[in-house]
Amino acid sequence: MAAFTEGTPCWVEAQLPDLEAGKRFYGELFGWTFDDDRDEALSDGKRVAGLLPKRDGRMPTTWTVYLATEDAGVLSARIKTAGGQMIMEPYPVGRFGVMALAADPGGAVFGLRQAGDDDGFEKTMLPGSFCWMEVYTRERDAVDTFYASVFGYLGRQVAADEEGRESDFDYRVWSPPGSRPGDESAFGGRAVLTDAFPAEMPGHVLVYFAVSDCDATCATAVRLGGRVTNPPFDTPHGRIAVLHDNQGARFAVLAEPVDAERTDAERPTAEVPVTDGATRPATEPAPAPPTRPVRESGPEPTPERDARPGGKPPATPGDMS
Repeated sequence: MAAFTEGTPCWVEAQLPDLEAGKRFYGELFGWTFDDDRDEALSDGKRVAGLLPKRDGRMPTTWTVYLATEDAGVLSARIKTAGGQMIMEPYPVGRFGVMALAADPGGAVFGLRQAGDDDGFEKTMLPGSFCWMEVYTRERDAVDTFYASVFGYLGRQVAADEEGRESDFDYRVWSPPGSRPGDESAFGGRAVLTDAFPAEMPGHVLVYFAVSDCDATCATAVRLGGRVTNPPFDTPHGRIAVLHDNQGARFAVLAEPVDAERTDAERPTAEVPVTDGATRPATEPAPAPPTRPVRESGPEPTPERDARPGGKPPATPGDMS
């Protein structure tokens, strides 16, 4: 059975205070259905994410990305040696394999997944499924070194003018070991938490889901009780927004460009309605956008897009609410 490349995203999961409310929210937002026996969300009948009840109310409500590994024990030791920490040491989860929770030197929390007898993502890069991960940190150098030494990530520093950003724009794109660094192999990136971000915002991982229409998704999220932190904005790679669900879990959505010929006047407004019917601008700096567009044809035929996970780990301290 094919397996994900070491260190690449293989599953995402949210633990929610009210699981049934979460299912209603994401079911309408992304068109997900649910396998209650496995605590998994399905898109077009294919596994795309996990939704579980939160076991510890003291923990933040958040989306967690799991990175693939062949040996969670060995990788855990490597994480600690490189300056990270283990929040939850590897533990077995039956047919789902072995899982763990870790934090990088900047405090961003992520999961580890050693595959068992079951698969994880069956669909990525298409509407209703995972498409990108982003690590936000104030410890740029330490974090860059950490992911390179622990996972062998190959990094490419993005030029500010590529993204139409100011000269101090600092974004690094990651590709898996053994690949050729660049947009075609990239699966995520690292962004810097500058002084423009709230001082209380910790290092965290932002999970992106692909959607067909960014603006419509934001309007639906608000109607369902969620909120929009960063209203939709255009990038060379698509239209992006950052949201919180109806229980506070933060995530981003990305819609691939449909018509590059539209003028600015023809583009949808970058404001969306909030629950009181008003409009508002972004309340925090816009995220650094993915540098690789969503693929219309589905997951690319590489091993890391074919493989395993799913699982039931404990609540995850990490991404802020």
